[in-house]
Formats: sequence, C-alpha cells, structure tokens
Amino acid sequence: MVGFDYDLFVIGAGSGGVRASRIAAGHGARVGICEDDLVGGTCVIRGCVPKKLLVYGSHVAEEVEDAAAYGWTIAHPRFDWPTLRDNVQKEVMRLNGVYKNLLKGAGVELVVGRGRLMDAHTVAVGERIVTADKVLLATGARPWRPDIPGADLAIVSDDAFHLPALPKRVVIVGGGYIAVEFAGIFNGLGAEVTMVVRRERVLRGFDEDCRQAVQDGMQAKGVAFRTRAQIVRLERRGGAIAATFADDTVLEADVVMYATGRHPNISGLGLDKIGVHLDKAGAVAVDEWSRTTVPSIYAIGDVTNRLNLTPVAIMEGHCFADTVFGNRPRKPDHRDVPSAVFSQPQLATVGLSEEQARRVYGQVHVYEARFRPMKYTLSGREQRTFMKLVVDAASDRVVGVHMAGDDAAELIQGIAIAVKAGATKAIFDATVGIHPTAGEEFVTMRTRRPDRIHQATGYFAKPLKRARPPRTKSPSRR
Repeated sequence: MVGFDYDLFVIGAGSGGVRASRIAAGHGARVGICEDDLVGGTCVIRGCVPKKLLVYGSHVAEEVEDAAAYGWTIAHPRFDWPTLRDNVQKEVMRLNGVYKNLLKGAGVELVVGRGRLMDAHTVAVGERIVTADKVLLATGARPWRPDIPGADLAIVSDDAFHLPALPKRVVIVGGGYIAVEFAGIFNGLGAEVTMVVRRERVLRGFDEDCRQAVQDGMQAKGVAFRTRAQIVRLERRGGAIAATFADDTVLEADVVMYATGRHPNISGLGLDKIGVHLDKAGAVAVDEWSRTTVPSIYAIGDVTNRLNLTPVAIMEGHCFADTVFGNRPRKPDHRDVPSAVFSQPQLATVGLSEEQARRVYGQVHVYEARFRPMKYTLSGREQRTFMKLVVDAASDRVVGVHMAGDDAAELIQGIAIAVKAGATKAIFDATVGIHPTAGEEFVTMRTRRPDRIHQATGYFAKPLKRARPPRTKSPSRR
C-alpha cells in the first residue's frame, strides 16, 4: 500500500459506502470517500426516511376521523403541505450532518464531487486526483424515465419531496414499492390518485395473496387503478398534464409521477475504460465477495443490483471492510432478508412467497388469517389485516412469513429472527401469544388452508417433485 494516498477510496457516500468506510477505518485503514450530493444516500436523502415521514403525515386524516369513536372532538382539522414538506427536509439536513460527523469521527476524509475511475487505483474527483490500493463503488441507483413524447413533464420520486404545492390529481405510473407508497401518501393527504399498472396487480415478485390484499386495501381507500395499461405520451393542456394511453383514452392530472424502477447509477464512472464488467441488467458484476472483474475494485449496494435494500447495502459494506481490512473474511448472506413496503395497507415479508416455496420444496402447508384489527372495531373502519405462514411439509420449517396490515414491518422484523434461525411450525405453535395483539395470530394459526388453485396465478397447489433449495449465485454468473 506504500505510495497510495489511501488504503481505500469509496465512490458514493450512501448508507453502504459510509458503513464500509467507517468499518475499514476502524480496522486501521486510511480511508477517503467522495460524494457529489448530500451525505446519506438515497435512503436518507430522497428515499426511505423522508418517504416514511410523509407516510406518517398521510395517516393523520384517518386518525382524526376515527378519534370521534373514542370520544374525541377535533374541530376543523386543516392540512398544510409546505409545513410537512419543509419539516421533512429539515430532518433530512439534520441527518446529513449526522452522517458527516460519523465520517469525521471515524477519521474518514470526505471529498466533495463525483468520482471517476482513471485506472485500477486512481480516481478523479473534480480537479483532484487520488490514488488508493482498493476502490469501492457504492453509487446506488437512480430513477428511470421512459422514452416517450413529453416525458420531461413528469416527475420521479426524487422530485416528489420538493413539490411547491400538493397536487389535487396525481397519476402514478408503475406498480412497484415506490409507486404504491407514494400513491398512499398522496391519497392520504387528500389528492385524487390513479395508478397506471402494466399488469393486473401491483408489487410483482411478492406473494400473490399479499399483492391482492394490498391492492384491495388501496382501492378501498379510494385509489383508482388502470391495469394492463400503458401511457404513450404526455402533453400540457392548460394547467393540466394530459396522459394519452395506448388505447387513445386520455387522463388529465396536475402531476404525473413515474415510479417504474431505478437503474444502477454508473454514468460517468469510467467503468468501461478500465475493464469493470456489467451484467445484462447494466449493473456492476461482482463475485460473492463483492469484487468486480478488476481485482482492486469492489462494489456494493444498488449499483450491483443484487438485493436493493438499504440494510443489505450496509451488510455488504460491512462484510467487505471486515474481509479486506479486518482479516475477518465473511460473505454477505442474502437469504431470508426481511423487507417492507410502506404502502397503505403496509406489507412486510421474510422468506419465500408461497409460489417460490412450491417451486423449491414441492409440497408446502399454508396457514392464513384475515381479520379487522381491534383498533377499528369502535370506529367501524373497514380495514383488514392479512397474515400468512408458508411451511415446508417435509421438515415443518417455516420458510415464509407475510403480512399486509397495520404495523406489518414492526412485527415481521421480530419474526425474521425465527425464520433465519430455522424455526419450525411446532415452535411457532408452542409460543405463547400476547393478547390482545395482531401479532398473536402468527402463533395461533392451527388450521391449514385447503390446497386450491391459486386464483392469482392459476398455479395448482398440489404436491410437486421435491426440489433442492436454490443456491446463491454470484452476480457475475447472472
């Protein structure tokens, strides 16, 4: 390492990059990191954190409505978008300062600017040239815009946090977690929301019953859906934006938001010039140790498109630093990672969906619970909760847990420990529930759901030839 400015230089100061740099510095490495935006990355600056604060704000209207049933009189409630927007940004700036202080406290030098690889050990940040024994790419992902006429009239999720006023009519294109979360936010704050989805249901890749539960819940709250639909152009009509569909129908809105996915943020990094290979999806290809095709360069987080979750990027960064600088080799484990969608109703999951479990294990047992939460028995609100356990029939191990409803993320986080530990259905059954809670349902499900044709997929729920569990593949082999 003699002759290099740093032992490690990180490009991108998001959650994964910050964690990797801090841990490496703690192992005694000389570390530098560069960032051309606020420190904290997508999650802290324009993603999970500010988005969930908006979700909290959007819940208040229902809380006020339900308060009457509990004896409270709240006269003339009024919502002010600029107040919520500005308070959220104040918190974002506070967290930006926290992250800067974490880097400073760890002895990591922050260089302002976007990094560009010059060779396997050299990075240009603006006019400054730095060298490092190891380089870590942690630049995350960026929103994708469609190539259609008038696309510049639409916003993406990054823009939603800075709207000058709350729109009265919003069209959201996409059916992923960002789309459904913002649909719930705008709907809860009083906007008229229409979701445009290319398929029949939102949240492709999640358990089919949960997808249906979320979409039904959103519709019950007033969100409209245009399914199997595609917008072909946008144009300005007076003060509105007119969205024209493939069938020539037109829908006008004040704001059209595209939430159709995020692409690895690799523009301008100079990867092609030094031989860093990309996979078919345009993400940085890495092996199981997060190493790229250039031995001195590693990559973590969304730029690798392995499992695009902030805690996963943090795990990958920590594993990298321990392996390369801490003499503690360990690979990131992407199995049984819990996740949540802060939709309304909220969705959280850990392990395999029913469909995945049937493909992997063949015969599975399914347990379900559907009920109205106790909180709404007085107010009469027709809001439901759905819970599901997926169990490998041969071993009795719980291989998937899913929930759509209030506090789903908080509950699944704890249950994820049991799933990770390999708990069986018998252990769930032997666990005493806390009454009265929604969580107790997970340990009181005794009756198996009869096998049936899965209405969402047409997949026959019958025993199949037992399959071996899938192996975790190196992204470079995808």
